[in-house]
Amino acid sequence: MHHRTAVAATALVRLAAAGLYPGITTANHTCALAEPVLSCSPGALPDRAADSCCTETFGGLVVATQLWNTHTGLESKGQVYAKNAWSIHGLWPDFCNGTYTQYCDLSRQYDPQPVPNTTDGTPSGVPVPPYAGEPIDRWFGPYGKLDLLAYMRRHWVSQHDANWVFWAHEFSKHATCFSTFQRGCYGPRAPPHADLFDFFDAAVAWHRPLHTHRWLARAGIRPSNATARSLADLQRALAAPASARLGAHEATLDGTLSNCATAAGAVWYHERARGSEQ
Repeated sequence: MHHRTAVAATALVRLAAAGLYPGITTANHTCALAEPVLSCSPGALPDRAADSCCTETFGGLVVATQLWNTHTGLESKGQVYAKNAWSIHGLWPDFCNGTYTQYCDLSRQYDPQPVPNTTDGTPSGVPVPPYAGEPIDRWFGPYGKLDLLAYMRRHWVSQHDANWVFWAHEFSKHATCFSTFQRGCYGPRAPPHADLFDFFDAAVAWHRPLHTHRWLARAGIRPSNATARSLADLQRALAAPASARLGAHEATLDGTLSNCATAAGAVWYHERARGSEQ
């Protein structure tokens, strides 16, 4: 999960109650008719962009994130990580300066274990109520998304919790802070959860070109408890192919300290979106 420091803002109270842009019209968001605008550019400012549903105007630094783990704790239930592959963590809408907010629309809060449990991560922030409804993986079948569900069960895997809990966390904490996934972007007769499935589609689409395990192996870097490599080695192995495949302008890694060494457990690919993330 996303464990960096969030930016505190008084506007979060309003965002949590009503989404990013309260009062947005539900009509005429045909993005094929809009000129794609690069997020974090002057044309993507909220007061300049023609349509915040077609240009990312809120969280313009898009971060495609992946995890490396070897066990889920739920192997007996068939929940396992794919071999020789990094798992999806999420798709995050950081601000252009690298800070971020979270849980921007509590009307779309499906996370049973909100982390943090306030909208700004402080004790004085707006509380994020735990979701107590049915598991969201039950929604895929009625929407004709069983193919997406099968892919996510293999490539977007949770540790110690059911997969759907992880997916619900990522949607509620991060997707609600993208301008292009606002509920109002989907028209006056959009089915419930169209935004949720669009976000999952987008997260998968951003993940698939990022062959982190293959790129590291090509540079002679493979999972090992004995062989240490420098952070610079890992970043060099990822930078060029990531730029070629996704245009990512930066790849950063995160890890955990163990036996006086840091084990790489996450990679974040930072990019801007031209048009919407979908």
